[in-house]
Amino acid sequence: MMNVVDSALKIARDDLNRLKSGADVEYLRYSKMGLKIDMTRGIPSPQQIGLSTALLDVSLASDYLSEDGTDSRNYGGQQGLLEARRLFSPIVGVPEEQIVVGGNSSLALMYECLAQAWRHGTPDSECAWSQEPGGISFICVTPGYDRHFAMCEDFGVRMISVPMLDDGPDMGLVKRLVANDSSIKGIWCVPKYSNPTGTTYSKEVVEALAAMPTAAKDFRIFWDNAYVVHPLAEVDDSLENIYMQAARHGHSNRPLIFASTSKMTLPGGGIALLASSKDNTAWWLKAAALRSVGPDKVNQLRQVRFLRSPEKIKELMEQHRQMLQPKFERVHEVFSRMLGDYGVAQWSRPRGGYFVSLEVLPGTAKRVVDLAAQAGVKFATPGSCFPYGVDERDSQLRIAPSYPEMAELTTALDVISICVAKAAFDRLSAIAAASGFIE
Repeated sequence: MMNVVDSALKIARDDLNRLKSGADVEYLRYSKMGLKIDMTRGIPSPQQIGLSTALLDVSLASDYLSEDGTDSRNYGGQQGLLEARRLFSPIVGVPEEQIVVGGNSSLALMYECLAQAWRHGTPDSECAWSQEPGGISFICVTPGYDRHFAMCEDFGVRMISVPMLDDGPDMGLVKRLVANDSSIKGIWCVPKYSNPTGTTYSKEVVEALAAMPTAAKDFRIFWDNAYVVHPLAEVDDSLENIYMQAARHGHSNRPLIFASTSKMTLPGGGIALLASSKDNTAWWLKAAALRSVGPDKVNQLRQVRFLRSPEKIKELMEQHRQMLQPKFERVHEVFSRMLGDYGVAQWSRPRGGYFVSLEVLPGTAKRVVDLAAQAGVKFATPGSCFPYGVDERDSQLRIAPSYPEMAELTTALDVISICVAKAAFDRLSAIAAASGFIE
């Protein structure tokens, strides 16, 4: 996206005054409406969840055995049911014997992998990550996913920001960092329809991540493929297979791949998976045996019988797409109508995923969120897409349009646009006066 300040400073004085007067009037009107709209997280709407209501009716009362004879009602089966692993093998591009299927949260699997490496190290580690002299670091692609950064903070892992480019992380910077610093043990990646920019990593970026030399021989790519089958466009983006590329370059242990059905079926009752090398799968299962006597195989069996095949999953996700795509179009329509003439904001137009990245004038993001909250619209936490919650430019905000009904979403976007304009006026007035753009 282009530089917002450069664009905004080209507007004329009359346009700036028009921006202020219109925003003030509309803000006062909306503030009197008693709005209570919360779109702070990217969660499926009730209508989307309704697509999988039939899952609640899947009964195992007379057929609770998996295809290999496992009794889904009983203990055991730490790796997850065979048919569940087989279902997702072609989707994540890893053999079924190297997949672990667990409960409903892929975040829980990520946390456990980080915790396990912290306590014991990985199959390639000389010691536990917690015992590394001087501590360890992770590369965090920014703007990125706040929950990844929160995990690092929880373990005291230093975070190194690397900017997201149009085709993925700045790989020139990533390669220089990992080649020279053995404390860097990992990188967080949402490789397809990234949160929040919607970026899909290019083939060149994926291959570079798989092939690059790293000073830490136990370097790990935490590959959070949350939106692997979640397009908004009619043609799904293609993503290179990170596992196959890593194995080809002799780094099969490098990627830890995560996915879940959270935004496919029922978020509160889905299944999640970890896919990786044989060594990493054995490493995870050994420790998992201490934490649990087995996953919820009853739910796994129900999910598999409901989803049935990758082709049926694609059909289900097309129904999700048809519900989501108009909402993302509405984001672009409203922002274009209300902000497009002034150059005070830029926003992404993702081809998939759940978010739009909104860039406002530097120094105004917090003010935009405060104004919107006072008018009854909660939509973002400033700085949340950056390590330690610090956006040094105070300019990036995340829009999550999936949950509200269209009318409510349109109202929320109107309010957000008005707040962007109000905050921009104050900021632009100061910048313009200081730089001589506006007399």
